Amino acid sequence: MPDFRDDRPPPSWLGDVSDGVDAWTQRASAPEPRPADPRPADPRPADPRPDDPWLAHPRLVEEGAQRPSRNPPGKQAKRSTGTRRGRGRRDPDGPPPEDPVAAGPPADPEAVARKILLDQLTGQARSRQQLADKLEAKDVPTDLANRLLDRFEEVGLIDDEAFARSWIASRGSAGSGGGKLLAKRALAQELRRKGVADEVAREALDEIDPADEEAAARALVRRKLRSLARVDDVTATRRLVGMLARKGYGGGLAYAVVRDELAQAGRDEPDELPDLD
Repeated sequence: MPDFRDDRPPPSWLGDVSDGVDAWTQRASAPEPRPADPRPADPRPADPRPDDPWLAHPRLVEEGAQRPSRNPPGKQAKRSTGTRRGRGRRDPDGPPPEDPVAAGPPADPEAVARKILLDQLTGQARSRQQLADKLEAKDVPTDLANRLLDRFEEVGLIDDEAFARSWIASRGSAGSGGGKLLAKRALAQELRRKGVADEVAREALDEIDPADEEAAARALVRRKLRSLARVDDVTATRRLVGMLARKGYGGGLAYAVVRDELAQAGRDEPDELPDLD
């Protein structure tokens, strides 16, 4: 039996039991875990692009600087809005297609033309020619337009004689309520432009009293004289007579009225009167 009390070293095969366990399980060959790095991870990519100025300065990354936008100043990235529009696809923002059932049958051309005439005659008398021009502008067939115009004349909705009288009363010299105080000649030209026949207009114009026409001329001269206070008599006479001529008054009536109104206003009658013709 060996004596373990001597100072000789123990044999190599004698050792700690854990060494044998480690050798058996190969735990001794496993690497020891590395302690965690307290510094934050580097946000730069593995292969930064050399042309990126932000990645070229690690200090900016460490200090938390915000990366500049790649879009130019004043511009924003385009964002897709809505759905793609292509053949056979309806725009969701556009109006829905018309329902043929809800729309109903097409309108009757005669009913449409009749409504146009009634709308034109509401609140104002019109001549037959004015109404015919309106129907033509709305693409109403000529035969249909003539048939409706004849029917409206039969029931009294269209009356050129009444229209002529109403037009003369609103713009002529008849009575004190005349609008523009136009004379017969000017009124005849306007009625002709409205499509009223000359014989129909003549009958209505013959009803104007000559005294009313002269009174209207005097009212026009007195109104105009207020703005001619600083104008010499010759110039005032020329302007007054020219005004009456533009409103359809004859030369004889215009000269007489102007001469009389200048005298009543205390102004001298000019030696020579302007020629209206």
